[in-house]
Amino acid sequence: MHKTIAIKPRLTEKAYALSEDRNTYTFVVQAGVSRLDIAKAVAVQYGVAVESVRITAQPSKNRRTYRRGGRVVLRGKTAPIRKAYVRLKEGDKLPIFAAVNEDSKSKKENK
Repeated sequence: MHKTIAIKPRLTEKAYALSEDRNTYTFVVQAGVSRLDIAKAVAVQYGVAVESVRITAQPSKNRRTYRRGGRVVLRGKTAPIRKAYVRLKEGDKLPIFAAVNEDSKSKKENK
């Protein structure tokens, strides 16, 4: 039985720095998915060799919004996130941040 895993790249400044320095990419994954399943999904979708997978869970945070001069307080929570840090073998790269690199090159050329 083959199960489909939805992995979504997480595009942040920290994720960009990790991809440049340590060849590690960050993905948002579903709850209950194992490291082996994540490694297989990344290898199949992007055609790269995975070296290691680390998983972390970011719990939800409480948020408050004030309206009408501070008299009405709306309370809520952010959604919890489960992240996978996938390290690729030496020499493999993902084209996730390709648009960011092209933008920075074009800005340098314009100056």
